Amino acid sequence: MHTVNLTEARAKAKECRQLLLEGKDPLDSRRSIKQAEAVERAKAMTFDQCATAYISAHRSGWKNEKHIGQWENTLEAYASPIIGALPVAEVDTALVVKVLGPIWETKTETATRLRGRIEKILDWATVSKYRQGENPARWRGHLENLLANPNKIAKVAHHPALPWREIGAFMVELRKQVGTAARALEFTILTAARSGEVRGATWAEIDLDAGLWVVPAERIKMGKEHRVPLSASAIALLKELPREGELVFPGAKENAALSDMSLTAVLRRMKRTDITVHGFRSTFRDWCAESTNFPREVCEHALAHSLPDKVEAAYRRGDLIEKRVLLMKAWADYCAKPAAEASVTPIRGKRKTSKRSG
Repeated sequence: MHTVNLTEARAKAKECRQLLLEGKDPLDSRRSIKQAEAVERAKAMTFDQCATAYISAHRSGWKNEKHIGQWENTLEAYASPIIGALPVAEVDTALVVKVLGPIWETKTETATRLRGRIEKILDWATVSKYRQGENPARWRGHLENLLANPNKIAKVAHHPALPWREIGAFMVELRKQVGTAARALEFTILTAARSGEVRGATWAEIDLDAGLWVVPAERIKMGKEHRVPLSASAIALLKELPREGELVFPGAKENAALSDMSLTAVLRRMKRTDITVHGFRSTFRDWCAESTNFPREVCEHALAHSLPDKVEAAYRRGDLIEKRVLLMKAWADYCAKPAAEASVTPIRGKRKTSKRSG
């Protein structure tokens, strides 16, 4: 059975002869038609399809499912209803503003993250030849002229933190609490770590002899391995824990970590609904700033923060581990004093004269 009958073949041959008479190559003409069709198909690629493709391309490089979920949820809630079904090539500045405008002043943090996500998706679409021209979601020199500065309209939401002068008395009460979650909270405070880093800690990450906890890059917010010096108090706590699996602080279910609410539950049992687990990092940082003379970069490294000054960060490639050993020892010593005074803790061994707050 022939795909093209005789009549159709003659018609196509006539078209080719006509093109040759016009000085055109029939093969070139066919390629041009196919290219035009490919362009039209590209124009039909929707924003939602590009978003799905972008997330799929970067999924393996993102730290956890929660991060992926945040991308998907914000795009589904705010972008998809307006631009999701549109060809990505048609997404312009007016449409981006239509997405962001309604939540820019009421949900500023969400809106700014959404803008960045839309910008990345549109950049991906441009590189993938699905659209052309400038990115309508870019901020500098563009949307900054149409939307208010988010830093001036957003209220910074601080995690309620325990005043640093009260940490000693709090630790006395915390050590009266029983259970794995209570010990995990105590270890969180002593190491100034994030709750998720502690709950996911494994014995393989900890060297008790060296007094060191090495948190792998995939479990760190900044995506870089973090070495945590362990004070004598932190080591003593660990030595008293049972070793019944890989996890240092296992949850109730076999091979499962503590839930993210387990440490909060300890605070609730202590009737401390006025503070949060994450707030203890602020407690530590306030203590560093107001009660010690350790350099800022040492304190920031202890919190696994990146230095805000990119030039400074480029030159300080180490993690200041030896100085942080002294810092974490001083912090543990301070936590062990129920009625500690606001004395300045020097970076070297000698203590300075006490300075009472007025």
